[in-house]
Amino acid sequence: MSRTAVIGLGSMGYGMAQSCLRAGHETWGVDIDAGAMARFAAEGGQEGGLPADLDAVMVVVLNAAQTEAVLFGDNGVVAGLEPGAVVIACATVPPAFAREMEARCAQGGVHYLDAPISGGAAKAAQGALSIMASGTPDAFAAARPVLDACAQTVFELGAEAGPGSAMKAVNQLLAGVHIATMAEAMTFGMTQGVEPAQFLEVISQCAGTSWMLENRAPHIVDGDYSPKSQVNIWPKDLGIVLDVAKQAGFSAPITAAALQQYMVAVGMGLGREDDAAIAKVYARNAGLTLPGAEG
Repeated sequence: MSRTAVIGLGSMGYGMAQSCLRAGHETWGVDIDAGAMARFAAEGGQEGGLPADLDAVMVVVLNAAQTEAVLFGDNGVVAGLEPGAVVIACATVPPAFAREMEARCAQGGVHYLDAPISGGAAKAAQGALSIMASGTPDAFAAARPVLDACAQTVFELGAEAGPGSAMKAVNQLLAGVHIATMAEAMTFGMTQGVEPAQFLEVISQCAGTSWMLENRAPHIVDGDYSPKSQVNIWPKDLGIVLDVAKQAGFSAPITAAALQQYMVAVGMGLGREDDAAIAKVYARNAGLTLPGAEG
């Protein structure tokens, strides 16, 4: 069994930490939210400071800046790890950043696995994520017990960091656009007398469906925008997609259009709501009343 730390006990990281516990790993949960740490300890997580002999550190934070701070900032974890330990970095970051982190970890004899995740909070808690991973064979070997605990599918995409983050950028392009397009289609339907519940019933069984439609449209139908995945994630992630596209000389106009809608949503004060709340942008512009907003 592995001695593992999960740094970042948000909606994804908490479920991943639970999955590690369930698999029998000694697991430390670390977060700036003391309440999350206490709750995890009450469920069986290890308490106290991180030991030097950790086998793996999973970094499940928001972005590249937070990842770098966790690894190499004040009290960064890499300096305290023994050679042969592995960092499993799960945030959506540019591929060039992943390669830089791999090189800096290697200087201390620490393996780095570029391992963005997909599947949502429910699959994180079930140990059923998809992980788009790349790294050296030794990094994969060191990370394997933790990957097995957290993932249903691990895609091995290359022998160095970078390809995992590149694939995550492709995934996020599609996911972000699908959510925005679902909201656009649902609210367009409302202008034609198609109620959101009817939209979900019919389109989820037709060619226009997507995983994101089937997952997010119920939030709108229920008028429930408690955050499973926040609007705030998408300006960051689609911004990464566009930055990578620019470096490649690639035009991504549909991504750019979706990003603008998320930026409008943030400007409306919806950033901390579930990302299905992007439907509120369309509803406001069209003078529509979404479920749960009546009266």
